[in-house]
Amino acid sequence: MDHEHWQTRGAGHRARLRDRFLEHGLPALADAEVLELLLSFGTPRKDCKVQSRALLKRFGSFAAVLDAEIGELRDVEGVGPKNSFALSFIKAAADRYLQSRLRNKSYITSSQDVTNYLLHSMRGLQREVFTVLYLDSSLAIIDSEVVAEGTVNVNTVYPREIVRRALAHNAAALVVAHNHPSGSVSPSAQDRTLTRTLCLLCSLMHIRLLDHLIIGDGCFSFADEGIMAEIGGWCTSVCQSHESSKFL
Repeated sequence: MDHEHWQTRGAGHRARLRDRFLEHGLPALADAEVLELLLSFGTPRKDCKVQSRALLKRFGSFAAVLDAEIGELRDVEGVGPKNSFALSFIKAAADRYLQSRLRNKSYITSSQDVTNYLLHSMRGLQREVFTVLYLDSSLAIIDSEVVAEGTVNVNTVYPREIVRRALAHNAAALVVAHNHPSGSVSPSAQDRTLTRTLCLLCSLMHIRLLDHLIIGDGCFSFADEGIMAEIGGWCTSVCQSHESSKFL
């Protein structure tokens, strides 16, 4: 009887949370309450208040909970396979939603949407990933894909493969991005070298490299900081020298 009583109380509590969301939207719910409802998708007959608070205590924030790996979620007491699957699936679905919204939109007018998508999909990851956005000649976004995972540097990211993928997408321009699991968004010397190498190879194939974004606790843009302009000028001079040398 006690078990049935607690189930009834839990169902009533979740119903009140759902009604509050339907009437006032997500801002009306605290982070712990949002997590309660998300966890209920995995265990609909179980009160998830304790688990939601435990997750926030363990990871520190709502975003960090969704960024956590399934194994880490399971380490939290009371969060089993169904709960961890529900959270991971919801995060992945949100990533796909944000990604699909970008297709066919102009990068120039949707740059903030691009940043939001990258921050959502890459911030908080414990491994480095390298993402490429492919754009057509009008700078409309064709697609995006992860082309490398692990340590991102000139030895693990292959510019020739990126250019090959760009040609396969009929892309006229690229935006690339990678994350720093440390949270720092300062570009390293390897980040700069990789950008120069990729920019040069793209220039030789008449593909524009518009920007290199670093995702961490915020977002660093090579273009906004003037670094892409410097690299672009260097690439232009190298390409002109290459063209001139063909006639010597």
